[in-house]
Amino acid sequence: MDLSNENVIHIKKGKQEYLQFRKLLEYKDIITHAYSLGIDKNFRTAKVGGANLEKEKYDKAIEDYKELCESIGCDYKNLVKTNQRHTDNVKIIENKIEKDKPDFNKEEYNNTDGLITNKKNLILSTTNADCILLMFFDPIKKVIANVHSGWRGTIQRISVKTVEKMKKEFDCKPEDIICCICPSIRKCHFEVENDVKSLFEEEFKDLGKENLDKIIEKKIPNKKWNIDTVLINQIILENEGLKKENIIDSKICSVCNSDIIHSYRAEKQGYGLNTALVLLK
Repeated sequence: MDLSNENVIHIKKGKQEYLQFRKLLEYKDIITHAYSLGIDKNFRTAKVGGANLEKEKYDKAIEDYKELCESIGCDYKNLVKTNQRHTDNVKIIENKIEKDKPDFNKEEYNNTDGLITNKKNLILSTTNADCILLMFFDPIKKVIANVHSGWRGTIQRISVKTVEKMKKEFDCKPEDIICCICPSIRKCHFEVENDVKSLFEEEFKDLGKENLDKIIEKKIPNKKWNIDTVLINQIILENEGLKKENIIDSKICSVCNSDIIHSYRAEKQGYGLNTALVLLK
């Protein structure tokens, strides 16, 4: 299977498979990035407990990170990962906490779903299994961000809050910022009950009826609705000042491609995680 399209390239290098965005590859002297593929990969780094099974899972995740980082020419020890909790909190990273190993499971990143830096060689990492991951890059100010935006994060507009923080802290201009949308659950599979549908209707009523009609679709004959969270992020980021051509979607559904991309809705209990990595050289 090859997931390449007009926006992404599916790369196979030895045992590693990952996606890279064609737009970001235009800046390969400045930035490196990847979105992991392969259902045998699992980037879950829960704290190691007493059980040998948990240690095995943790060790496997570390090895997967190491191999993926080597494939894109960077050192996994420079990884900084969020402790994602479906918040709208975005943290600026100035340096690593650990010197000789990745920054995983650090209290400093609790309740954090987005990372921003202008420092070189810091690998910003997020994970997903259907949620949206967003990679931001300002090639003028040389600032990157990596953001986890599930449906709760989307309702909290974490993508817009990331741009606001890039503007405030690094003097970024929205028209310069590139945003790449990684594989995630799409409207075809994001089916919700009335309670969640009502939350989206209330939060995004400012987008107007025409847009809401595109975002929320009645699932007939079920009493359910399908919601396009990717489209929401595209609209609110464009409203924030990003150029439409700089909001680049992978156009890949994690559920439709669950044979190669981890998906909570497809795998259920025991689901695995994919990772998005981005760093400045």
